[in-house]
Amino acid sequence: MVDLALPARAGRGRGHESPRPRRRTRREGFFRILPLGPAVALLTVFLAGPIVWSLYGSLTNTALTGYKAANPQFIGLENYINLLSSHDFWKSVWLTVLFVFASAVIGQNVLGMFLALLMRSAAKPMRSIVGGLVVCAWVLPEIVAAFALYAFFSTDGTLNTMLGWFGVANTTWLITFPMFAVIMANIWRGTAFSMMVYNAALAEVPPEITEAAEIDGAGMFQRFFLITLPMIRRSISTNLMLTTLQTLGVFTLIWVMTGGGPGTNSSTLPVLAYQEAFKFSQVGYGTAIATVTLLIGAIFSIVYIKALKPEVD
Repeated sequence: MVDLALPARAGRGRGHESPRPRRRTRREGFFRILPLGPAVALLTVFLAGPIVWSLYGSLTNTALTGYKAANPQFIGLENYINLLSSHDFWKSVWLTVLFVFASAVIGQNVLGMFLALLMRSAAKPMRSIVGGLVVCAWVLPEIVAAFALYAFFSTDGTLNTMLGWFGVANTTWLITFPMFAVIMANIWRGTAFSMMVYNAALAEVPPEITEAAEIDGAGMFQRFFLITLPMIRRSISTNLMLTTLQTLGVFTLIWVMTGGGPGTNSSTLPVLAYQEAFKFSQVGYGTAIATVTLLIGAIFSIVYIKALKPEVD
């Protein structure tokens, strides 16, 4: 009798107790996400709201002035169809990809990593000087940095003056090589952020691992590519995502230096959107370009987020 009663009690005990932890877990989960309510509300109002309104605006023929400004009409996908058949749009897409890849993915990340490695191996006075000079470019307001770089690359600017010391003739950098000028300007402007991210990441690499590899005969480049880079992979992916998205939205730097010109030779997507909306008064068409830019940024984000996922053993 005792043997038969014990399983029954155990079964009833387990049956009665199982719903309580489940209800408690649900309640605890609710209270955990409750503090996120205000943040979610703010993101909905100030982020999701403008995105939805922008998407709707891209489906209209809204103009800056005239009848269409007062009475915009819903035209569906007409703006996007016009984009796909526009030579200026596809040229702007190519210039945007070139600008992001050259100045952010390659320029800022490679130079930032090099400076971080240099500062870790240099003497303290040298680290302070180099770090101060690089960070100064980053902390300057973007409009101030843009005018400084315009003065640097202008015909009578600093660059041509220094090249003149070596007998090199003046070059109209902002007209002849506009994309080169804005790419170099954005590298100078944003490298400090990458340098600080990689400097912090390199500080977390255990020195005993690299010392053991050195004892085993691994050279400097082998230690860097086979040990250091894999260990800071997540920091690299995070920095790539941040610098890519920031560079994708750069407007002031290009607008002040070249105005998107000459012609459309330096008109990236943000510049082209501004020109169409406020220079040619086609607000709906310009909003469609901005929406495409947003979608490109979302694609980059998805790719980097997948790269940041922890590996499952």
